[in-house]
Amino acid sequence: MSEAISATLRVRMAKNDAHYGGNLVDGARILQLFGDVVTEITIRTDGDEGLLSGYREVEFKAPVYAGDYVEVTGRLVGRSRLRRIVEFTARKYIAARYDLGQSRAEVLDEPVVVCRAVGISVISPAAARRRSPEAGRAVVGHASE
Repeated sequence: MSEAISATLRVRMAKNDAHYGGNLVDGARILQLFGDVVTEITIRTDGDEGLLSGYREVEFKAPVYAGDYVEVTGRLVGRSRLRRIVEFTARKYIAARYDLGQSRAEVLDEPVVVCRAVGISVISPAAARRRSPEAGRAVVGHASE
């Protein structure tokens, strides 16, 4: 695959994202953001939202709290006619500091990886596109591909 397709999303975790004591954000919220990123990627590659059908692996590395700012990136690393494989990384780059006051936060010197995953998105045959090598543009795929 010669073309690098990626997407990035930055989000502040809100109080309603906290699911556990101590304002800890549920890991499912990070996976939801991965779903938003893969949707952008499949729209870019296929003009269709596709469907995130599952994960090959998910690894939670560090906690996320309400008030933290998280950057989620996805990078297309493989594709077949109807499947798109995307590597995801979520990094915390601003941390809430409620221990110092209700509105305190700090920019981290180095973003902290909070989650990594590999996901698979499925595209419907009618929506799948392929790249036209001569024109370098997307064209609608055919069932005979």
